[in-house]
Amino acid sequence: MTQIHYEVRNHIAEITLDNAPVNALTEEMIGELIDALDRAGADAHAGAVIINSAIPRRFCAGLDLGALAGAPATKIRSLLEKLYPGICAAQFNLNKPSIAAVAGSARGGGMTVAISCDLIVAGRSASFGYPEIDVGVLPAIHFTHLPRIIGRHRAFDLLFTARTFAADEAATYGLVNRVVDDEAVMDEARALAAVLIAKPQTSLQVGRRAFHNATDNGYRQGVANAVETFCNVALSEEGREGVQAFAQKRPPAWRVDR
Repeated sequence: MTQIHYEVRNHIAEITLDNAPVNALTEEMIGELIDALDRAGADAHAGAVIINSAIPRRFCAGLDLGALAGAPATKIRSLLEKLYPGICAAQFNLNKPSIAAVAGSARGGGMTVAISCDLIVAGRSASFGYPEIDVGVLPAIHFTHLPRIIGRHRAFDLLFTARTFAADEAATYGLVNRVVDDEAVMDEARALAAVLIAKPQTSLQVGRRAFHNATDNGYRQGVANAVETFCNVALSEEGREGVQAFAQKRPPAWRVDR
């Protein structure tokens, strides 16, 4: 079943996540998302891209941890290669601006999808968070860019306490560009896309590539390192227990050495 929908409206490619109930990211879904971004990049009828969700009050819950429970190392690595370098490369090679329209909760891998975009529009009730450490894994890709965006101490707080935070706080940190009423998120994203589409296209395309190169600062290398970090932790005793506990809907039984 298709978990990603692609449609061009008014020269805007709308990529819609649709994996009920919470848009948990499977390897298949991530592959479809990358294919949709590649399609948008090659689509002469699309001048901008919006990633949004078909699920009310949910943008993306992150990785489908249930599918990782007991999975071999090769499967975990394959999934992470798609989620981290795969989406990063698709966004980097996209020759047009991308906007995440977040009208609900974004967690873990959902944060990866949203922050991979050039701009983020959020609804007032949207919420964000990095819950990975609570299940014994790490949001490793965000170690690379988040401190640069919001500062080292704020980033450590969000990444290691695993607390959720609202759209207004995200906007204060510079993680979100616009906060609007929930029902106006797509309208605002489309309006923003229309502004960008009206710019000189060569300047926009060349400028976007130059902007990404200028602000990379080793980010793509950090993405590759993040795969190793995630896999090393996910395959540890704690990582296996945390993922199993999540899949079985029980509290994890951490080994206590202190």
